[in-house]
Amino acid sequence: MKAILFDPFSGASGDMTIAALIDLGADPAKVTEAMELAADVDVDISKTNKKGISAHAVSVSTRKEGSRGFVEILDRINSLELPHDIISDAVSVFNILGKAEAKVHGVTIEKLHFHELGQEDAIADIIGACTAFHDLGLKKHRIYCTPISTGAGFIEFSHGKFPVPSPAALEILKEYSLPWKAGPVEWELLTPTGAALLARFVNEKGACPPMKTESIGYGAGSRDLFIPNVLRIISGEIDDALIQEKIEMLETNVDDVTGQVLGNLIEELLGAGALDVSIIPATMKKGRSGQIIQVITKPEGSAVISRKIMEETGSLGIRIIPIKHRLIAEREINEVELMIDGRKFTIAVKIARDLRGVLLNISAEFDDCKRTARESGIPVRDIIRLAEEEARKNF
Repeated sequence: MKAILFDPFSGASGDMTIAALIDLGADPAKVTEAMELAADVDVDISKTNKKGISAHAVSVSTRKEGSRGFVEILDRINSLELPHDIISDAVSVFNILGKAEAKVHGVTIEKLHFHELGQEDAIADIIGACTAFHDLGLKKHRIYCTPISTGAGFIEFSHGKFPVPSPAALEILKEYSLPWKAGPVEWELLTPTGAALLARFVNEKGACPPMKTESIGYGAGSRDLFIPNVLRIISGEIDDALIQEKIEMLETNVDDVTGQVLGNLIEELLGAGALDVSIIPATMKKGRSGQIIQVITKPEGSAVISRKIMEETGSLGIRIIPIKHRLIAEREINEVELMIDGRKFTIAVKIARDLRGVLLNISAEFDDCKRTARESGIPVRDIIRLAEEEARKNF
């Protein structure tokens, strides 16, 4: 399976993203043409060197400054004579950026209208990055991202200083669960445009599986720092046919909780975002009967899940057991229709495949099968078999 790894150890911006994609093999002439079509800018693409690292650099010179409203920008992008996929991605990136800025400033996205978002070079950067992305055919790749270095210190705004990362960039990092870390320099390394592009492109939040590297692209930033100021993008083949997902195991022992409470606990934890819940009978100290509660959750959900366990069971402590990751299949939900005695019944089915598209398993949704069995008078195990057979024919 083809994969891309964004490695923003020195942050990310619009021009760095474009430059790294060009260094990876995107057509510079095609990218330049799209950028100059979309905005009133002159684009210069060159080779440079950052602390011994050879990289491409993209310089955008604005011929006309101006402030544009969010709706005006979208209308302008939609009117461009560019491929539909590029337009669609560019609109999505501006929506990501616009929603973050609107939330920070406390206005509706329709009323968003300020100089930074309307700059011609921002429009050019987003169109250029989307053009390069599609020119390389990366839409079908698995795209991962290492923790993003945001820089540190303060940014100068017209209304004062604000700590790095900027409010809009931080909002995007939060909304799209992108991993980040402060440093390693006292400077803004991650721009809101860079964050919005990563939010759009990256589709896998877990650790990247083992990869066979095929090519590497470096995109230079404008400043010279004590580290190589480049965005690195790695293209290759991942060895694993399953998805790696970061998880944590939460565990606690209880010996004074009724079966009814434990049954309700499972529903409450799954509703709060737990990936799986197990209740294991155990013999506790002094020979008392009890249970071990084990919960699988994503790391960002551990605090909420732990509090819910304490509230529902009275437990005074939760063990967090670190796990490297788990391997899971790619899952999708579809529907099948069964005709029984002239009546049509719709049943959801879960379909599991590996990253190569190989079918691993099909399972019918039990609640739908149970309802169908009750209404049709056919045993539920036969309904499950019929639904899964029908799914195999269709999917």
